[in-house]
Amino acid sequence: MIIQRKEYLDKLIALKDKKLIKIVTGIRRCGKSTLLEIYQEWLKEQGVSDDQIISINFENLDYEELTDYKKLYAYLKERMVKGKMKYIFLDEVHHVIDFPKVVDSLYIQKNVDMYITGSNAYMLSSEIATLISGRYVQIEMLPLSFKEYMESTGSMADRGIKFTEYLQRSSFPYALELKDQPNEIQDYLEGIYNTIVVKDIVNRKKISDTMMLRSLLRFVFDNIGNPLSSKKIADTMTSDGRKIDTKTVEKYLSALTESYIIYQAKRYNIKGKQYLKTLEKYYVVDIGLRFMLIGSQQADMGRVLENVVYLELLRRGYEVYVGKVDEYEVDFVAQNSKGTTYFQVALTVRDEKTLERELRVLEAVKDHYPKYLLTLDDDPEVQYNGIRCVNARDWLLGLTD
Repeated sequence: MIIQRKEYLDKLIALKDKKLIKIVTGIRRCGKSTLLEIYQEWLKEQGVSDDQIISINFENLDYEELTDYKKLYAYLKERMVKGKMKYIFLDEVHHVIDFPKVVDSLYIQKNVDMYITGSNAYMLSSEIATLISGRYVQIEMLPLSFKEYMESTGSMADRGIKFTEYLQRSSFPYALELKDQPNEIQDYLEGIYNTIVVKDIVNRKKISDTMMLRSLLRFVFDNIGNPLSSKKIADTMTSDGRKIDTKTVEKYLSALTESYIIYQAKRYNIKGKQYLKTLEKYYVVDIGLRFMLIGSQQADMGRVLENVVYLELLRRGYEVYVGKVDEYEVDFVAQNSKGTTYFQVALTVRDEKTLERELRVLEAVKDHYPKYLLTLDDDPEVQYNGIRCVNARDWLLGLTD
């Protein structure tokens, strides 16, 4: 099953032939390679010939020799077509030692349009970013949105049932092929987890205690949406009999965020308009992955919904923070070039006291930016003093203004 990933594809199309290196990043198996394949087919439909396209996936052993940057550069130079635009695709390019040298050298060539992918944020570390500074644009890719999941089923009906499926069966694209095989989905997610831990973290960071890393990840998965600090994590895990110090926690958290398996939301003081350095929150890239690791028997569905909303805000191009206003906490402060939007997320607000509590938080924000209260209540939209109370599934599907 090929899912077009239209929003990401449109970004690549808009950047075609622009003198910028296009870098697509995201967790393993989120669909980066497939996106490049779809884009290559689109190029051919626009009249680009096969000899104008070079595509290399460095996880394919056929190209192992090209992980030497000098050999890779020679290979690519030999295949340039004089007077014609060359479209170069380097998939999982971080396997190439000193790959920025190749990328930088190709960038200065005429008639080269370059696209690269990577499953680790470290490929854009300060050293690499400095070498190609101002020469690249990053497209951050996530697994399927709920809207993409719904579209893949061929019908927009049964939203409630499909939302539950979306959470339990995973948002990774290939999981759709296994949707009626729950055991196979679990094995597939376990494989993704093990690959990330072993290839992207343990080997690269030279971590010897893999069980402690797994324990830390389980702790973070179990505490999505809760305010955390490195010290709080270290103290709690140590008191539970898993002795770990703050520096090790920080090292592990850095590795996990670099591999895109978890995301960090920093805190923002709304009144003071300043970023705070303590008690950030963490969210997991895929709820199915969370269920695989810690189970779903005691899932806090309110925090699960919050996690889904957070990822959707990232997909829509927002920078997302946890807001602080007086003694209250706003779930999300979402900022982009057009301004700020505030979001409060609750499973249900049919209880009057719950509704009052959630509204009180947004009412404490005195500016005039849009404010949303997202819930899973199947009720028509209501407004309370300008605060829009909207069904979260409708919002995720883009059915609200």
